[in-house]
Amino acid sequence: MTERKPPGVSVESWVDRQIREATERGEFENLPGWGKPLASLDAPYDELWWIRGKLHSEGFAVLPPALALRKEAEDAVEKVRAARSERQVRAVLTEINEKIGAALRMPPPGPPLGLTEFDVEAEVDSWRREHPDRAARDTP
Repeated sequence: MTERKPPGVSVESWVDRQIREATERGEFENLPGWGKPLASLDAPYDELWWIRGKLHSEGFAVLPPALALRKEAEDAVEKVRAARSERQVRAVLTEINEKIGAALRMPPPGPPLGLTEFDVEAEVDSWRREHPDRAARDTP
């Protein structure tokens, strides 16, 4: 635990002494990022740099719920394209349809949702046409 600043000593000299003693004890060696340039050194100054970094490291989404759901729907389309089986296509679409359905029943705050549920059968037919080799393997 650090000691309290003694009366009559300037804050600057007290802090300098604390840093010098910690350096002598080797407390600054082998820290994460030691010897590497700061990533934000060339970036423009951002007053909220620490808050943005903390939100990013905690995985906090800064998109409004409606936009986050739109992004999730776009990701679902990509997952469908990459799906290995019809079962996987149906699972992805069913999951996103449940979320879209809930958002349509009770719209989230923010911009309009602008989504409708996916037509699972039409998407499966499209997937079958795009991937006849996978569809053939998936048939019982």
